[in-house]
Amino acid sequence: MLPGAQRVRAAGGNEHDIRLVPKIPTNLSYANGATAAYFAGRTVRMRGAIDNAGGKDVFVARTIWPSDFAFDPARMPSQPLQTSSDLAAFVRAPVKEARGIDTRLLWERHPGQVRDWKQKPVLGFVLNGAQGDDDESLGGHFAIATGRIGNKGEWADWAVNNFYNLDSFSEKGIVAATLPMDNYLMDLNSGQQYYRPSYMLVAVLNNARTAAAYQGGVQRVFNHFYRHDFQYRHASANCAGISVDVFDSLGWHIPERGPSAPLKSLAAYAYIAAKDGSLQSGRKIYDYLNEEQTRLLPAVAFEAAGLDLLDIVGATGKAGRTLTPYEQQLRSDVDAIFLVRIPQISSSRANGSAPVFSFDEFQSRVPADQADWKIVPVDARPFPDTLRDPSSPAEDDPSPVPPPIAGIGVFTVLAALVFWRRRKKTKAAKKQATTPEELVH
Repeated sequence: MLPGAQRVRAAGGNEHDIRLVPKIPTNLSYANGATAAYFAGRTVRMRGAIDNAGGKDVFVARTIWPSDFAFDPARMPSQPLQTSSDLAAFVRAPVKEARGIDTRLLWERHPGQVRDWKQKPVLGFVLNGAQGDDDESLGGHFAIATGRIGNKGEWADWAVNNFYNLDSFSEKGIVAATLPMDNYLMDLNSGQQYYRPSYMLVAVLNNARTAAAYQGGVQRVFNHFYRHDFQYRHASANCAGISVDVFDSLGWHIPERGPSAPLKSLAAYAYIAAKDGSLQSGRKIYDYLNEEQTRLLPAVAFEAAGLDLLDIVGATGKAGRTLTPYEQQLRSDVDAIFLVRIPQISSSRANGSAPVFSFDEFQSRVPADQADWKIVPVDARPFPDTLRDPSSPAEDDPSPVPPPIAGIGVFTVLAALVFWRRRKKTKAAKKQATTPEELVH
């Protein structure tokens, strides 16, 4: 891309005018002069279309990917984790302004040998950070990628399995789908890197079977997802939960961390339901606090999967559990594991940060009064009944009153009834005892 970011010089030497695809009206920010400066003078890979404006061909760019984002295995620094908290520390490290990616090798099967990763299959765990202009996004986002490392370290065409809510319109134009990595990260409207930093843990494989099994499994899940056999739910079936469930179905049982606060959820349900005047609001907070954390929080899913993968391949030296057949494949197929830090692209959007690792951290980072939260309202997109498959069982919405809450309510009513009846009997007994005395007088 030539200085000024108005023209590009193709590999063959020809120069072309370019312009950016228009901003989606609902998008709150977009590429600006800082974006042009970021890409100016760099070799880039672009997706877009040719438009004839005034008799002159103009390339309308939709995605712009810096070619220098390529991996360089030979120069990748080896820095294994020293403690289990180091993986979270990598994500939490202060965000620095950077033009390129940072990489860190955590483990390799054959240290000291030449790292020939050309066309090696991979399994990638993608964690996107928190947005700087949306308090509801502090949990970040999670996706699994598959593909092969290019001959020059390229990874722009890896397939990313991106789960988003189909029942609402994304203000950035995001639609749940399997899409190329350059589209996922660098689309000018929907690309993750335009509104937050990202992190990735990559397993380099010597056999494609583990990645192929995941890709096959997740495509079947997408089939059910598009048919609306199940819905995206922010607590129980979000981007992390769905992705982890696919691994679980294949036989990789990522260790669970447990729910955030089951006991606290009972009081939280009552408080939120009363404050908002909505049982549904109470149900939401109840579900958040009772959901398994590796399924609820993208950062926890990223950390738990990464640490367990290192355990499986023997990088930590811990006594391992009995492995399932799929976990045994991971142990034999993984040749190397490395981390990637991907910078946020400069634009008119506020800088993002690391995602939260707990519900308590989420609460500490948002204003105490929810009315002060920065949120991005989105319109609903109901699934047409005409597209539903009559032979598929409809998914029932959860009751606004969870069974434990209902049980407490029933117990309270019964206890009150027993207390009332006992009190009534006591009063009756006293009345019978005093009546004869009055007659004697």
